[in-house]
Amino acid sequence: MSLMPRWLRRRPQLSIIVIAYQMDRELPRTLHSLTRAYQQGTEQLDYEVLVVDNGSPSPFGAERVRAFGPEFRYHYVREAQVSPAQAVNLGVAMTRGQNVCVMIDGARMLTPGVLGLAVSAHRAYQDATISVMGWHLGPKVQHDSVLEGYNQQQEDALLASIGWPDDGYRLFEIAALAGSCARGWFYPMGESNAVFVPRAAFERLGGFEERFNARGGGFVNLDFYRRAVLRPEAGLVVLLSEGTFHQVHGGVATNAISDRAEKQQQWHDQYVAIRGERFTEPDKPPIYLGAIHPAVVPSIQSSPAPVRVDP
Repeated sequence: MSLMPRWLRRRPQLSIIVIAYQMDRELPRTLHSLTRAYQQGTEQLDYEVLVVDNGSPSPFGAERVRAFGPEFRYHYVREAQVSPAQAVNLGVAMTRGQNVCVMIDGARMLTPGVLGLAVSAHRAYQDATISVMGWHLGPKVQHDSVLEGYNQQQEDALLASIGWPDDGYRLFEIAALAGSCARGWFYPMGESNAVFVPRAAFERLGGFEERFNARGGGFVNLDFYRRAVLRPEAGLVVLLSEGTFHQVHGGVATNAISDRAEKQQQWHDQYVAIRGERFTEPDKPPIYLGAIHPAVVPSIQSSPAPVRVDP
């Protein structure tokens, strides 16, 4: 009889790597949104979730992660880098799924159809990059809304007002499109904060580029997403009516910082130094997978793309 842990013996369909740093308030919501109780159509899905705690001064802890279900594991990085790139690559190496989903920011909750649809996309398209649109909880993108007084207490009240997590699609009612997706559903995205690729594709890409060594990673997630999308052999699948929703927590890239414009320029300059060109959104015609949920009809109707949807 093998003494190896069960998670080492099996090869699940999907491994989800969640990177966290000092997210005691936000991470439990993110992890709940990855549970079987919340995600639809996962009864037959064999998946695992690995939380990589990137050196939090107050570690979140394995016991708290395991409480979300047998699919959940925890790893604490003691000698952590200020960029999450190394933590992402470590997390992927520690998992065994045929496909991997990278969530570089553990403060992002999911809608309930993400996992089931993503695995369906992997079954339908042998080598696809699967993308989920990004949103910010609150009235505006958070680097603007926090300057106007938006805070964690207001966010808690918003989530209570929609009865989350009873109906995860109501998150659309209390959120604004992230800057990377600001043009709406039918235009290219700058990045995805739940990006799915086959494990073999992740390895061929060399994973996340660890030369992006700025605090928070700078353009590391944008860089990986662009490379994953533009693989010539790969299709791009966008999950329709699904999203990731960022909780306010004082992160370097998303929430307000006094020198945001200067930081963005520094991050872009580093991208140019590494890649030899300016960053542009990866423009590839996508396949949209999923049904139009009533909760997203307003955002689809307001999209500037020449698409008409009747409610």
